[in-house]
Amino acid sequence: MKGKCLAIVVPCYNEEEVFETTNEVLLGVLNDLIGKGKITEDSYILYVNDGSKDSTWQHIKNAYEKDVHVHGLSFAGNRGHQNALFAGLMEAKKTADMTISIDADLQDDVAVIEEMVDKYLEGCDIVYGVRSKRTTDTFFKRFTAESFYKVMNMMGAKSVYNHADFRLMSKRSLDELSLYGETHLFLRGIVPNLGFQTAIVTYERKERMAGESKYPLKKMIAFAFDGITSFSVKPLTMILFMGFCAIMVAFIAVIYSLVRHFGGHTVPGWTSLFVSIWFLGGVQLFAIGIVGQYVGKAFIEAKKRPRYYVEEVLDHSEDRTD
Repeated sequence: MKGKCLAIVVPCYNEEEVFETTNEVLLGVLNDLIGKGKITEDSYILYVNDGSKDSTWQHIKNAYEKDVHVHGLSFAGNRGHQNALFAGLMEAKKTADMTISIDADLQDDVAVIEEMVDKYLEGCDIVYGVRSKRTTDTFFKRFTAESFYKVMNMMGAKSVYNHADFRLMSKRSLDELSLYGETHLFLRGIVPNLGFQTAIVTYERKERMAGESKYPLKKMIAFAFDGITSFSVKPLTMILFMGFCAIMVAFIAVIYSLVRHFGGHTVPGWTSLFVSIWFLGGVQLFAIGIVGQYVGKAFIEAKKRPRYYVEEVLDHSEDRTD
C-alpha cells in the first residue's frame, strides 16, 4: 500500500530542557515508519513555538538546519496551547495527508503512533490516544481529571474519556475543523463533534522527562471551565433551577413566618435572617458570574480578532521537488 505524508505537530512552550531528546525520539519514529513504507519520505515534524521565553525556538531552528524532516512555526507571542496546536494543524494540512498531535514532554507513548497510522490506512479519519490508566498521577490529579470528564459529559459536551490532545486526524477532518471560527478553542470538545470514522488506541502515560508542567492547578481549572462554557448552556439552566428553588424556599419561609406571627409565637429570627441574606447573596453573585462568563465570551467572539500572529515559518517543502 502506498504510504501517505504524515506531519507530527508538537506545540512547544519553554521546552529547551526536553527538546533535544524529544526531537531524537520523534525522528526515530518518523524514519522507522518511512523505512516500513507506511508514510512517505516527505513526512515531517512541525514544532510550534508558542512564544517561548527560553531558547526553544533556537533549538527548533538548529534542528531544522540539520534535518529535512524538521519544520518550525513561531508565534509573535504566547497565545496558549490550544491556539498553538490549532495553528500547527492548519499549517500541516496544507501538505500532509494526516497529522498526529503530541506534547513536547513525550508523556504520551510514541510507540502507539504506528498503530494510529495503521488505523488511518484502514480508513479511520480520527484516531484518539486514550490513557489506559492513571497510575503515574497523584490522587488529586487523578480525581480532578476524572471529575472533569464526568462533568463535561453531564453538561452535554462530547468528550473522549481519558483523552487529551494526542490524536491522529486526516486532512479531510482538518478541513472540517478549519470551519470552526471561535476564538476560545477547546479541541477536545470540537473534534468529537466532527463525526467521521474514529478509532481508539490505548497506552500508559509516562513521567515527564524534565521541566515543569505547563498546566498548574489554576490553568487546569480555567481550561475545564472554558471547555464547559464553550459547549454547554446547562450552567444557565442550573442557575434558573437554583433561582426557582430559592423562590420556593422563600415562599415557604413567608408562610411559616405568618403562621408563627398570627399564632403569637413570634421569635426574633436574627440567625435565620443573617444566613438567608448571605446564602441568597452568594447565589446571586454566583449566578451573575456564570452569566458574565457567557456574555464575556460572546463579546470576545463578536470582535473576531485573530487567534494568533505567526512571526516565522521554517518549511523544507518549498525546497523539495517531486
